Amino acid sequence: MEKEEILAQDHSNYTAENIQVLEGLEAVRKRPAMYIGDTGFKGLHHLVYEVIDNSIDEALAGYCQNIDVAILPGNIIRVKDDGRGIPTEIHKKEKRSALEVVMTVLHAGGKFDKDTYKVSGGLHGVGVSCVNALSKHLTVEVHRNGKVFMQEYEIGKPLYSVKEIGDSAIHGTFVTFQPDDTIFTVTEYKYETLLSRIRELAYLNKGISLTITDEREVDEEGKFRSDTFLSQGGLVEFVKFLDESRTSIIPFPIYAEGGRDNVIVEIALQYNESYSENIHSYVNNINTIEGGTHVAGFRRALTRTFKAYGDKENMFEKAKVEISGDDFREGLTALISIKVPEPQFEGQTKTKLGNNEVMGIVDIISGEMLNNYLEENPKQAKLIIGKVILAAQARIAARKARELVQRKSAFGGGGLPGKLADCQEKDASKCELYLVEGDSAGGTAKQGRNRGFQAILPLRGKILNVEKAMDYKIFDNEEIKNIFTALGVMPAEDKTLDTAKLRYHKIIIMTDADVDGSHITTLILTFFFRKCFELVKEGYIYIATPPLYLVKKGKEQRYCWNDEERKATTAEFAKGGNESSVHVQRYKGLGEMNAEQLWETTMNPETRTLRRVTIDNAAEADHVFSMLMGDEVPPRREFIEAHAKYANLDV
Repeated sequence: MEKEEILAQDHSNYTAENIQVLEGLEAVRKRPAMYIGDTGFKGLHHLVYEVIDNSIDEALAGYCQNIDVAILPGNIIRVKDDGRGIPTEIHKKEKRSALEVVMTVLHAGGKFDKDTYKVSGGLHGVGVSCVNALSKHLTVEVHRNGKVFMQEYEIGKPLYSVKEIGDSAIHGTFVTFQPDDTIFTVTEYKYETLLSRIRELAYLNKGISLTITDEREVDEEGKFRSDTFLSQGGLVEFVKFLDESRTSIIPFPIYAEGGRDNVIVEIALQYNESYSENIHSYVNNINTIEGGTHVAGFRRALTRTFKAYGDKENMFEKAKVEISGDDFREGLTALISIKVPEPQFEGQTKTKLGNNEVMGIVDIISGEMLNNYLEENPKQAKLIIGKVILAAQARIAARKARELVQRKSAFGGGGLPGKLADCQEKDASKCELYLVEGDSAGGTAKQGRNRGFQAILPLRGKILNVEKAMDYKIFDNEEIKNIFTALGVMPAEDKTLDTAKLRYHKIIIMTDADVDGSHITTLILTFFFRKCFELVKEGYIYIATPPLYLVKKGKEQRYCWNDEERKATTAEFAKGGNESSVHVQRYKGLGEMNAEQLWETTMNPETRTLRRVTIDNAAEADHVFSMLMGDEVPPRREFIEAHAKYANLDV
């Protein structure tokens, strides 16, 4: 009932008077990165999220049920919703249509008027006007009050005043835009990236139907690829989705929702047999990767409630083990979603919640939920506390293994691994560490590198799969010990990692371009994601991209990184003649290149291509890693079948 009162008080008289103007648009095209993060892949997709956010706001206010996103030929985006439609009448202060104000003035919209939207998902962003400013062409169509209104824009400027173009039996807003290729370095939309965010929004906003369709190409049956998400279970279904590749130790997720002081809190959690903690938090649908006061409140309640129950039942005393807060979170997958009228974001990426009042609210609601669950489900409570005791015992074993690694480093003559070929530079911000597959390729890389700033650490075979290993086994693994020692940092007992003493600011994974190489890359990425998350979050991890082919004819030669390049180069070298006169060498391993070729194609900062590993969606990354590296085969098979067309066959 409280949720209804907070979100859906009847403010259906949404008119031009509700639109408040804060500032103009001029700076967006001049400094786009200030408004959307960057002008590459991330920023391109952020434009879509800004438009969807408007539709989600309508849904949160209780006026929208369906949101449809389509990628049209030419990488044009269309977003349709069945909300009330943006007001089109004349705005008193601006003396023009409210629709034009919303589309052309930065920070103009109903979300700044607290009576129109109590909670707004796009409040951290810059709104649809920013999308308009960064679009070559944008068309908005509003179905409202039985009429259809339309306006078109080029680079944010209206081509004509808002006009009525007919009658309509429906209501809603349709926005179609084409990003400006003079601003964006990447212009091709990735279906999977949009799909991932749309699925996430469906789980976070139960009862709303979100559809995505790719109209750029048809499948074998002549149909467009399309996915629809409608979650009635919300966070409970989200937890099950994240944990589909892990074995749960309780039959159903624990769930609670509540609210006070205009803050709505929703929590779902589940314990599984894994050894990692996965808490994903959201504020007004924004993924707060750095956590914040809502996560602190949840953790405080979890530790307090479970510790009180374990003490009351004498379970910790019998086990004779010292319990810490981290032990309660091992094998935990939890989702915290809160809706706050005025969130205050802080941290490096503005993804950390700073509202102090939220901590107490989340603490109280979480505590009540967990207390009730433990009292009503004693059998499951004992399983969870048993898992906590095992985690504490494993933590103590891991501490001993960690201390052993650190002791060996301290007394081992400088402490660096014997296989590491270190660089001469001492300024970590200029240093690079290559993690190279195998001694053979490691030897070539050592010869080809620039000794001044590039270090090489060859890895023997496939490293341990940390997804399925306890911490003490991880710290006991020779290859992983070598990586920690070379980096100069190691996770503390509370599993955080201080990057201040990191010896290299570029950690580059360099493996063969074959199936084994891809597997080794995935194992290393799993290790960094699960055990050194700070390195991924702060942008220190990269993947090298050695070429797949060398195309030669006579004295002409060119490296190619994919099949399209190979075909184009072969045709170019053949000059319309016989392509059999062109020699194509397929590189399966780094060892097939000599030192000079490896430097030229893969290690020289002037000519190489490095892919930085970033986390845009922590929940999606968690799901993919657990699915790829876990024990469950069916989800992995589905993933492989869905992505088969992107595979490089190693034949």
